[in-house]
Amino acid sequence: MTPFALHLLRHGAPVLPGRLMGRTDCAPTPDGIAACVAQAADLGVERVVSSDLQRARAAAEAIGPTTIDPRWRELDFGDWDGLAPDQVDSNALVRFWEDPDASPPPEGECWSSLVARVSDAIDALAPVPTLVVSHGGAMRAALHLLCGFEQRRLWAFDLPYGVLVSLRVWPGDKPSAQIVGIYP
Repeated sequence: MTPFALHLLRHGAPVLPGRLMGRTDCAPTPDGIAACVAQAADLGVERVVSSDLQRARAAAEAIGPTTIDPRWRELDFGDWDGLAPDQVDSNALVRFWEDPDASPPPEGECWSSLVARVSDAIDALAPVPTLVVSHGGAMRAALHLLCGFEQRRLWAFDLPYGVLVSLRVWPGDKPSAQIVGIYP
């Protein structure tokens, strides 16, 4: 099949940065929205898709007409959701980062559940130039699925607020991709 461009854009800075914000619906800053709009300015996409959380949705809607897809949400951090990392038991947090399937946050989502829903979201994409405004965890899940990165290796990617990861995706039963650019 013919490849298509897929651009993954992490939402801009939220009003409460540096927190474990999975389902926490924190607003973005105006500067965070502006940074995302600037990243998307010359992409030439035919479709914009966004997580339903306002920190992603506000930027996507500022870019253009948007399809909302909650499968692009961040990992649900359960009881840790909305907390700063130093407010979480450090041993539990280390266990989570080492193996987020075996040690998910209490009442939270495991890594494989995030991967499964992002996989469904990828499968639903039309093979046209697309921008997805999402979250760091969902972007890492997409890189795992499309590029074959092991889960532990994904933490090596710095995905700051407003980062754009551009991919060339080959659709099919098992889609694959090549990273063509990372723009902080």
